[in-house]
Parts: sequence; structure tokens; C-alpha cells
Amino acid sequence: MSEINIPEKPDCAEDMEKQDVEALIKALTFNTDPQIRQYAAYLLGKAKNPRAIQPLVEALADFDKAVREQATLALSAIGKAAVEPLAEAMKEPKWETRYRAAEALGRIADEKAIQPLIQGLKDNRDHVRYMAAKGLRALGDSDSIEPMVILLKDENYYVRMMAIRALGAIGGEKATGALKAALETETDEKVREAILESLK
Repeated sequence: MSEINIPEKPDCAEDMEKQDVEALIKALTFNTDPQIRQYAAYLLGKAKNPRAIQPLVEALADFDKAVREQATLALSAIGKAAVEPLAEAMKEPKWETRYRAAEALGRIADEKAIQPLIQGLKDNRDHVRYMAAKGLRALGDSDSIEPMVILLKDENYYVRMMAIRALGAIGGEKATGALKAALETETDEKVREAILESLK
């Protein structure tokens, strides 16, 4: 799960590739050019140095989307060592941070990610609920069934769809029963189709 896409290289890429972790952290944290911040995040992900975890978690709130995405991938590449800091990031006030933290936790797919992602299912922001459900789908843990069932009635269409896919992937009697019950009340045709697909 730790694939990293290679971003477009800034002009100073060669110099950056020779820098140590501390210099890259500085670039990630303080450089005003988002392309340089993104490349620093990429290099830190490749280095897999635990020292980079906290600065990368902070970069999940970067105002540039590409930097946030790259920091997510870098943390996913670092793997298990990033799980606890990412779990903490799930409590951050900025929803973008929580969303990206949930994405990274799902990509790392470590069992310690299960509880923070279950909390994410209750987030007041639909983006975060969606990403938490997606992460739990990959983890396939039965503890997430009950909190996931609540999302079958979520106001957001995409959240409902992801909850259906997650429950279908986790499987078992509880998940199947919840999907059958949801079919009785769901009015959206596409969502109904997704439920039927998951019940196959």
C-alpha cells in the first residue's frame, strides 16, 4: 500500500535530492513555493525517516492540495510508525487534516488504525466519514460494522455508497442483515443497485 507517485520536479530537485532530512523538513515547513514543499514531502516519504512524521502530519493542513496529497502518500510510505501521530491528527480542527489522516491510515492498513477510523465515521464532515469508511473497507474489521451501519442513513450519497461497499467487503451476518434492512428504506436507485451488488 505504500506506492508513491513522483511529482513534477522543481528546478532545484537535484540539490534537494542531496539534502538531509532536516533540510527537507525545513523546505516542507517554510518554503513559499508549493512545488518545492510537495517535492520535499515526496523525498521525505522515500527516506522513511520517523523524524519526518510530525512535519508531514502538519503538512496535511497545507493550503496547497498537491502538498496535502503528497504528505498523505509520504506518511503511507513510512507506514506503521506514522499510525499514532495520524490517529492524533484525526482530532485536528481542520477537516482537511482529518480527511488526509483518514486516507493515510486506510492506506497503511494497520490494525491500530481501526479505532481512529471508527471515530472518523462519526465526524461532522462528510468527506472525513467517507474516507474513514473507505479505510475500514480495506481493513475489513468486524468491529467497524455497527458504527458503519449508521452511515447507511447518511445524508451524503457518497458516504452511503462507501458504507455499502465497506459492509459488503467485510461481510458476515450483521453486515448482510444491515444491508438488507437498508434496501427496504433506500429510495435512491443507484444506492439500491450498490446494495444489491454488495449482497451478491
